[in-house]
Amino acid sequence: MSLIPSFFGNHRSSIFDPFSLDVWDPFKDFPFSSPSSSLSTRSSETSAFVNTRIDWKETPEAHVFKADVPGLKKEEVKVEVEDDRVLQISGERNVEKEDKNDTWHRVERSSGKFMRRFRLPENAKMDQIKASMENGVLTVTIPKLEVKKPNVKSIEISS
Repeated sequence: MSLIPSFFGNHRSSIFDPFSLDVWDPFKDFPFSSPSSSLSTRSSETSAFVNTRIDWKETPEAHVFKADVPGLKKEEVKVEVEDDRVLQISGERNVEKEDKNDTWHRVERSSGKFMRRFRLPENAKMDQIKASMENGVLTVTIPKLEVKKPNVKSIEISS
């Protein structure tokens, strides 16, 4: 079950919570160290770019993840499967090299490491995961196992 409370009633099922590995840290954006940083799966070095947004949709055929990773090359992003059912997407954006002649007026683009983890459902075909990247969007597609429909045979009722 997720550590993040649901503000929309009991909208999520307690049986399968895909965000169960996310740990909400209310102190992550403050300049001092977080009291829960030792408990969190994210260290302070990963919180610099942790705001990487990921969408997860389920189609009849697959689970599809889309992550915004603008400015990163595919070599700078990792897609891994942990413990057979945990999809991990991580990467790092390096700080731009400074030239002594440069004068910086504003620095707003984030740099550092990011990592997002998702527990996948039982119907995911873990051996057929595909990942691609185009225009700063990483797409990870995980096909679903085909659900066998029960074989129903009609029985005539005698009098």
